[in-house]
Amino acid sequence: MTKRISSILKSVPLLFLLAALTGSNAFAAGEDAFYKLGPDSLAQEGVPHGKLLGPMHLPSQVFSNYTHTYWIYVPAQYDPKQPAGLLVFQDGSAMIATNGDVRVPTVLDNLIWRREMPVVIAVFISPAITAGQPEPSPSSWGDRDSLRPQEYNEVTNRYARVICDEFMPVITNQYNISPDPDLHAIAGSSSGAIAAFGVAWFRPDQFHKVISSVGSFVNLRGGYVYPEMVLAAERKPIRMYFCDGVNDLRGVRGTNSAYDVTRDWHIQNIRLMEAMTKKGYDVNYTWGIGVHGQKQFGAQLPEIMRWIWRDYPRSADPNNKEERSFHAPASP
Repeated sequence: MTKRISSILKSVPLLFLLAALTGSNAFAAGEDAFYKLGPDSLAQEGVPHGKLLGPMHLPSQVFSNYTHTYWIYVPAQYDPKQPAGLLVFQDGSAMIATNGDVRVPTVLDNLIWRREMPVVIAVFISPAITAGQPEPSPSSWGDRDSLRPQEYNEVTNRYARVICDEFMPVITNQYNISPDPDLHAIAGSSSGAIAAFGVAWFRPDQFHKVISSVGSFVNLRGGYVYPEMVLAAERKPIRMYFCDGVNDLRGVRGTNSAYDVTRDWHIQNIRLMEAMTKKGYDVNYTWGIGVHGQKQFGAQLPEIMRWIWRDYPRSADPNNKEERSFHAPASP
């Protein structure tokens, strides 16, 4: 184990290693405040708003006696006659908060209206709870009063079964969703990010796109093994964007605690990115100054969405007005 960790450390840029060993004291956590939401994350005049339906509840068969709360975003441009893409976010209540750091529905309103991403049905799913547990809130995220630590962080296919076998039949029964996994994206932050990656990893027949913010690819429930799994397996058709900062959790819990590379969020994000790059995956990333929070992700989400959806199918017919706000100019 010591030899393997030494090998890992040799591959890590010196700046990141020094930050880890000092508990990131070289960086002020307040620098996270430099990330501000841009116009793409704010409601804009003239842009139609999609409908956010919910909360709704779906009992789980995979996790017996637990229920998932969820919301569905339907964009104003959705036409039941035309297949739509699919976007699934974990930690649903935090991602839909109108005064939060991410505000996904508003980003979707703006980017879909401008044809910078496809029309998608978005599903926002909160961690599973029992009948006696409170709903996870945008501030608590449910780590202490939901199934989130287990269902999101464990390296198994169980959460993939929740998404693909429990939720997708419900969603596809209500909406015209394209069966093409290239038009299916799954996203999350922290433990929600490793959960999103796990869904695509175990079920690439359903999801080809992953968005990860401050992903918990660490030793909470063994998730630090994903880089080795990527290197050992055949390449899968996954496109992934990583968003993380050097002020993320860095493997030192307290002043007298020993450094643990398997609990260093930033280095473990780098390791997974490098493993996927080595295997030829379609990968992009932003390493910023963010902490283990959502401000960096929220500020950068519109650009992440543009990149992850950059080649969605577009009409080449000059007479097709469905994707256009204005009629084509008359020929001279």
